Amino acid sequence: MYTHGHHESVLRSHRWRTAENSAGYLLPHLRPGMALLDVGCGPGTITVDLAGRIAPGRVTAVEVTEAAVELARTQARVRGQGNISFVVGDVQALDFPDGCFDVVHAHQVLQHVGDPVQALREMRRVCKPGGMVAARDSDYAAFTWYPAIAELDEWLALYHRAAYANGGEPDAGRRLLSWARRAGFAAITATSSTWCFSSCQDRAWWGEMWADRILNSALAQQLVATGMADQRDLQRISCAWLNWAAAEDGWFSILHGEVLCTA
Repeated sequence: MYTHGHHESVLRSHRWRTAENSAGYLLPHLRPGMALLDVGCGPGTITVDLAGRIAPGRVTAVEVTEAAVELARTQARVRGQGNISFVVGDVQALDFPDGCFDVVHAHQVLQHVGDPVQALREMRRVCKPGGMVAARDSDYAAFTWYPAIAELDEWLALYHRAAYANGGEPDAGRRLLSWARRAGFAAITATSSTWCFSSCQDRAWWGEMWADRILNSALAQQLVATGMADQRDLQRISCAWLNWAAAEDGWFSILHGEVLCTA
């Protein structure tokens, strides 16, 4: 189960992502003419950027439902990027022949799947020998912010509980190297990078997005339905996000783990 869901507040966050701010570790390795598989493409902003980088090569974009695929398909139409095919599929059982892609990419995917090692095995299987498998995931336990606000600690604890209940691993970033080794990769480069929200504009965008998201997304619905929190709890947390965003010295940093693996 995808913990975040596809409420507008979630898509607002995901559509902010670009190849530059979310796949910088991969970009130096791309070249025109490649065949690239983008697993868990979401609303497609990274996908479209990658397609532009490898044109006239092609990107195949995978999502778990037709509704999710349509979000990315719409983004490609809006951006006029025609070298992308869209497929419904499961990263743990990809419906592609062995060795058909030069690059297989997944951004913020492995933290949500029940068996991330199997997912990486599948990504390796469909990658050409000598090709590249790239994965990047955040690490929630490593998120850090200022000023200290108790309700944000509560938010983080609730997110962990919800993600674990859905069979995910919210602290995936630190585990990517170990998962890749267990999946059979021998040549692995493991790195990290961050997003940081500290300017007045960035704080307003990030804080207001989460103030909305904690009240209206699939995460909020799950927390209330399972009794992990009630609507008053979520309202308190929402207000705390707005208070954080209004703090002149507010700062929030998100750590991501990354792996580049040779197939």
